[in-house]
Amino acid sequence: MAPRSIASGTISFGLVSIPVKLYAATEASAGISFNLLHAKCGSRLKQQYVCPQDGEVVPRDAMVKGYEFQEGKYVTFSAEELKALEQASTQAIEIAEFVPAEKVDAIYFEKAYFLGPEKGGAKAYRLLAEALRRAGKAAVARYAARGKQYLVLIRPASGRLVMQQLYYADEVRRVEEIPVDEAELKEPEVQLALQLVEQTATDAFHPEAFRDEVKERTLSLMERKIQGQEIAVAPAEQPRAQVIDLMEALKASLAAAGPARAPAGEGAAAGEPAAEPEARKPARRAPRDEAPKGRAAKK
Repeated sequence: MAPRSIASGTISFGLVSIPVKLYAATEASAGISFNLLHAKCGSRLKQQYVCPQDGEVVPRDAMVKGYEFQEGKYVTFSAEELKALEQASTQAIEIAEFVPAEKVDAIYFEKAYFLGPEKGGAKAYRLLAEALRRAGKAAVARYAARGKQYLVLIRPASGRLVMQQLYYADEVRRVEEIPVDEAELKEPEVQLALQLVEQTATDAFHPEAFRDEVKERTLSLMERKIQGQEIAVAPAEQPRAQVIDLMEALKASLAAAGPARAPAGEGAAAGEPAAEPEARKPARRAPRDEAPKGRAAKK
């Protein structure tokens, strides 16, 4: 079944305009949600908004939106004023610059969309995709939609274009702010850690090899409950012992992962490199399809 587009847009590439369609690149797994019921009769409860000052239930037509500019002080906005605050939704995707694709840190990635050409735009679409591929570049652009302006990255993929919605710089915290104590690393420890990495390394990322095992187990238990069976509480997992000797922990990890290999300088002649590990592929399992949304709804 062919995917359905969720929006349209126009990429501005110099003086070239490329009409495109947006498609959802991902499909969120249906989450397991529970409803609140009245324990007495089992009826589903309804949510209400209650004014804390007078205790009245407030209907939606009596609500207004306000911005708190000081603690406990708000300025209110009418629907017309709120509309005036919005960015005009032109659906324009204006390319601002081209950057090396690998230079964009994945921490800025928020949500991905596939782009496809509108009728009559296939040649210009393919031209941009091929130019980006050959140059090894991605296009940084501004996208005006849904009353907001989004920062996006357009990159080539298999002869097509992917539009990656990005966070703005002020939305990403600096990793340097995370406190890390000083610690001296010994070369034998580094070599063992490298061996552990190589011992469980694969030649590529295989997302189909991973499943949401917690969700599968939860659904299985819920089905048993629906069938009238009791659900037994699983015993709590015993806490792992605290690592005291890092070298011993690394060696034990290597032994558990597979045949151990001696680190450089240990169990081999001086200057003799350690044996090259063999790549292991994970077992294959069966694999598991909205224009950009405002971030206020996510927080």
